[in-house]
Amino acid sequence: MSTTRAGIRWIRADLRARKGQATLTVLVVAAIVAALIAAVTLLEDGTNPWRGLFAQTEGAHVWFYTKDSTAQVVATREIDGVTSAAGPYRSAPATVVQDGKKEPAELRALPAKPPAVAHPVVTEGRWLDAAEPGGVVVERSYARALRLRIGAPFTIIALSGERHSLHVRGIADSAEQGFYPEWTPGLAWVLPETLDRVEPMLGRSQWVTGLRLTDAESAQVVSQRVVVMLDDELQRLYTWREIRAAMELDNRLLGTLLALFGVVGLVAAALALANAAGGRVLGQLRDLATLKSMGFTRGQIALLLLVEHGALGLLGIAVGTLAGWGGTVAVLGTTSVAPMPVLAILAGTALVVLAAVGLPAWRGGRTPPIPAAPALPPRGHLSRLARLALLVRLPPALVLGARDAFTRRVPAFLTAFGLAVPMMMITIGLGVWATLDNFAGHPEQVGQHAALHVGPGKLTAVEAERHVRADRDVRAVYPGVEVNALAPGEGRSVRVRAIGGSTTDPYPFPVVEGRMYAEPGEAVAGQGLLDLLGVKIGDRVRLTVGGSPLIVRIVGRAIEPDSDGEVLSVGLDSLAAKDTVPPEFYALALKPGADPSEVAGRLLTESSESLDVQIVVNPADRLAVIRVVIVALIAVLTLIGLANLLTASALGLRDHAFDLAVLKAMGLTPRQVMATLVTGTGLLVVLGVGAGAAVGASVVTGLIDLQGHTSGVGAGIARPPSAMTLTVAVLVAVGTALAVALIPARRAARAQVPVTSR
Repeated sequence: MSTTRAGIRWIRADLRARKGQATLTVLVVAAIVAALIAAVTLLEDGTNPWRGLFAQTEGAHVWFYTKDSTAQVVATREIDGVTSAAGPYRSAPATVVQDGKKEPAELRALPAKPPAVAHPVVTEGRWLDAAEPGGVVVERSYARALRLRIGAPFTIIALSGERHSLHVRGIADSAEQGFYPEWTPGLAWVLPETLDRVEPMLGRSQWVTGLRLTDAESAQVVSQRVVVMLDDELQRLYTWREIRAAMELDNRLLGTLLALFGVVGLVAAALALANAAGGRVLGQLRDLATLKSMGFTRGQIALLLLVEHGALGLLGIAVGTLAGWGGTVAVLGTTSVAPMPVLAILAGTALVVLAAVGLPAWRGGRTPPIPAAPALPPRGHLSRLARLALLVRLPPALVLGARDAFTRRVPAFLTAFGLAVPMMMITIGLGVWATLDNFAGHPEQVGQHAALHVGPGKLTAVEAERHVRADRDVRAVYPGVEVNALAPGEGRSVRVRAIGGSTTDPYPFPVVEGRMYAEPGEAVAGQGLLDLLGVKIGDRVRLTVGGSPLIVRIVGRAIEPDSDGEVLSVGLDSLAAKDTVPPEFYALALKPGADPSEVAGRLLTESSESLDVQIVVNPADRLAVIRVVIVALIAVLTLIGLANLLTASALGLRDHAFDLAVLKAMGLTPRQVMATLVTGTGLLVVLGVGAGAAVGASVVTGLIDLQGHTSGVGAGIARPPSAMTLTVAVLVAVGTALAVALIPARRAARAQVPVTSR
């Protein structure tokens, strides 16, 4: 009992003596755990929104659009594996006008009593009511994009150009489609009589049906059965997999980045902990020897060290858990952090922490019971670097510093490696930043040569084209359409984008593999579409567009940030005339320096708001939060590097504390003594930072392109950090490290150290 109390007092005294280092250790572990929890939550949250909404709404696994509500559509309920169905519901396209903004919408007719299958979940306001025919329930992401609130009035423009005034009765969540604007058009539910008033022409409508299945994995088979049964009647089809993918894209990208930083950071943190614990054991050898002479066994001393250093790591885990949970709740507005992955993170991090401090603790337990036993650094060997410094006749301070840097080779390696790992990840983060900057500065390299998409609205196609061509800031006009096509053997729809011609005025898609199409019947595809269809450049594919076959030869792969890369791009002359006349929109490429918002406002004014003008959303805008994450993670990695650096500085000062008086007696000034101490640490800093930056620069483009390939966007998007940025980052890292090392070195150089016998 007395031994336990003595051990506790000794641990408490030691922690009080090094409050700064202990606090830094806790913060490092806490930051890594918080990053890992945030990563898991984001990765899981990429799926959880769909899972939770699907369960709440009793959602359908397969959705398809048809020309009419025929008996064949109703017969799809009898397909094996279908347990129930939603619809068919009448649906019509429209445009919502709110605060000067025009956004495409799909008005879907539902009864006043919510259906049993695929019923939207009202989060604000109330559901539709026959006593209030002007009320509309709007899908939440669409309402957020338009800044719609409960009771807010807005205007609906039908295809005929007729305007109708409605108001928001409710805002609801749904598992029927992805979030707006990644999934367009936006979704709004109205009563059947309201839809009849807004769009009385049945020929402008479609019918939407959802099928709920016994087994979600059978969605592919059921989809193929639907395609066979409905044949030309089928307009579009998608399954729960596409909806889930649409909901998860940005979160999964952010989660993957956090996971990469978290895992590598955990390795770096383990090195920092091992280095710190090993350094403290070397500094405590006299105390440990005294404890041995007082009766402490080898196992008790090892346990004391394990408890002391392990407790800091476990405290960091607890703080990181609270920070990670609180951060995800604040950002995502949810408390549904998955318990099993978080428990796995906590258990894994605890094992890593205990393993990192276990070996130094075991070595400390083997300390001989001789109170005066010194632990001097190895003598009698000069490193190659020190010999080189002597050879080129460097100043004595630098020669001595070069000798001191590698006095203890294992701690020197751990220090350099512990600095290299954070610097490598910082370089990768700078590469991600550079890639986002390239997206923002050169949108044409990610398929956004056009800054505006302008629909005819209430005007004819000829009038709309005349308006857009007359604007002074418009450089080129490309007529275009986007249609849904059924993929062969997939039982689902993909997007076909036709802009410009094939031989004249082709739209400059960013082709990174193969070539651009040059004649009708040729196409370029996104990586996601190539993976979906299992084809490669040079293959022919057959799709079905509105009942008409579309046979094209894929001649190139383009960067495609939309729809998970499942997009086929062709010229207008590759589609049937019924799908391209008149054009659905005009893609406008602007002159350098032109402001898209200013051009959009001018077009609306000059057309008396008859045109439908949409500003193209840059992928960099959707991923802007990643910049904040990169800054936060660089701060965490800097903490890890500082922890390693402080350990190296403390160990170097301890090893050479008795040399200070000798150096002064030899004639070295305090400034030269300080230079000696800083040089020893600085060489390890330069070695670690330089190696980390070199490795990071060599792998960053490959990692980003790998992420682009797996997400469907495609390889070819990566941009490494510029030479100037990387040079500045290395100089800042080295300069900061030397400034930190300078503080204890300056204090030690000015201290009065007596000469003692050794």
